Amino acid sequence: MNTATRKLLSESDLELVLATEKRRLDRLDEEELIELHARVRRARNKYSKLYRRQASAQVTADSSRGAASKKNQRSAAKAEAFEDALARVSRRLGTVARRAADDLRAERIAAAKAAKKGRKPSRKPTAPAGPTGKRAATSTRGDAAHRSPVKQRTTASARAAGKRKQAKRDAR
Repeated sequence: MNTATRKLLSESDLELVLATEKRRLDRLDEEELIELHARVRRARNKYSKLYRRQASAQVTADSSRGAASKKNQRSAAKAEAFEDALARVSRRLGTVARRAADDLRAERIAAAKAAKKGRKPSRKPTAPAGPTGKRAATSTRGDAAHRSPVKQRTTASARAAGKRKQAKRDAR
């Protein structure tokens, strides 16, 4: 960040932007990065909105967008400084989150392998064979409470459509 931008920022804003330097970001864990990301995003949105509102008001006064944007460079520079800071935090948060997900995946795979070695495979089918000789489909998820909201909505929509069609037939 150049010295001109440093002079534009208040002490608290400057402290927030400096918290996004690489050496400081490297010391933060995922939770702290998420918190910092939210703070920087709020500041970026604040100055972006301020810039847009001031420019909009100035356009009506000057009847020119070019003249209005020249008078509003201070807010634009602040918004740009926070946009760059947000990009740094987002990039670091993505890296840390990806690494944590990879570690968790490796841990789960290791636990599954350890559990698999500890028990004997069963020889009997999980569901009794039907008249066709094929096993009945069983749900591994259990009851409907474990289904995703999208699946529940889709099922409810299909049922409602069927009931509407039946009601229409019955009304004839």
